[in-house]
Amino acid sequence: MADTESVTTQDTETQPDTDPLSELSDERLYQLVEDTLQSNDVLQTETEMFEKFLKRVEPKDGGHSSLASTSTPVTATPSTSMQDLRTVGRRRSKSKSGTIERLLKLSAEQKCDIAQRELEELREDIDKFKEESEKVLDNHKAHIEEGDTRLSEIKKSSYEFERDILKGGVNPRTGKVVGERATRYFDDRIRAKDTLIEKLRLKNSSLKVQKRKLQLQLKQKEEMGEVLHEVDFQQLKIENAQYLERIDERNQDLLRLKLMAGNTMQVLNSYKKKLNTLTSESERLKSEITSRQDMLTRIDAETNSVEEERSKAEKENKKYRTQLADYRVPDVLDYVQDKADLYELQKTVKSWERKVEIAEMALKTHKKTWYQMQMASQHISPWKQPLEAQYQ
Repeated sequence: MADTESVTTQDTETQPDTDPLSELSDERLYQLVEDTLQSNDVLQTETEMFEKFLKRVEPKDGGHSSLASTSTPVTATPSTSMQDLRTVGRRRSKSKSGTIERLLKLSAEQKCDIAQRELEELREDIDKFKEESEKVLDNHKAHIEEGDTRLSEIKKSSYEFERDILKGGVNPRTGKVVGERATRYFDDRIRAKDTLIEKLRLKNSSLKVQKRKLQLQLKQKEEMGEVLHEVDFQQLKIENAQYLERIDERNQDLLRLKLMAGNTMQVLNSYKKKLNTLTSESERLKSEITSRQDMLTRIDAETNSVEEERSKAEKENKKYRTQLADYRVPDVLDYVQDKADLYELQKTVKSWERKVEIAEMALKTHKKTWYQMQMASQHISPWKQPLEAQYQ
């Protein structure tokens, strides 16, 4: 940077009428403008931070305002940057004022210290704002809970009043509310409120007694020097942070165990499903085995019966085979004679059957004749009527 400044000073001294920016390209000029704007933003942020620091440390001291104005860098704009490039030679001639400004400027360590303090202050402000916001949020939550409680009590009271007075306390004959019942209802409500007030009063008195005891204990601790100091609070904060880290670790372990338990439950459910399917399959196979065993028993019984029938059939077959083996075919003349005898016997049977039919017809004719004779003889001997039924 010093070389470039010296070059620019020489150029301005030798050629005062020439513009050094005319030799630069548009991209280079655009880059210079962007860099200048970015440096201006950084310097403006630093200036605001230093002003806040000075106002907080010594808000009533006016001597430091000039120090802040000299210690903080001057913001530049694109137009001022061009003028600075033109007037570098004149600034180089004022070396004494530059040394004074460098002496009044803050070092990097001082800037870092101020930034750290501002960061701590900002964190404290954020913590205070969080505490105040939590207090306001707690108050709003308490108001909302109180409103919900009162709303539920009002709804309950309205329901009870409508149930006991508007519906249950109406005289069916007149159709109006009974005054005694309404008065008794309001007296009961007033007594309940008085009882609640008495309970709250007793609770308030007990809380006041506890408050006095705690105040006495705190006072005794202050007298005995047992009050916690800032160091103790810092130690408690450190321990609290350590415990919070342990709690986070335990929460992570708990989350990991929960995930493991979830995976285990999924695996267990899958195995349970498989067990149910296998159990149903086992029951089906057992029933099928039982039916097959019953079928096998029936088949064995049928096989035994078939074996017995087969043995009987074999015996008969053997008997028939022995008979067939012992059988002799008769002669043709004997066979013809037997057939002729059979034919004659059949003719004889037919003739006898015909004779029997004729005899039966004759019997029926004789019975009819006998019945007619009996009917004719009824006029002589009526006491013989039962014989008609006998012969019928």
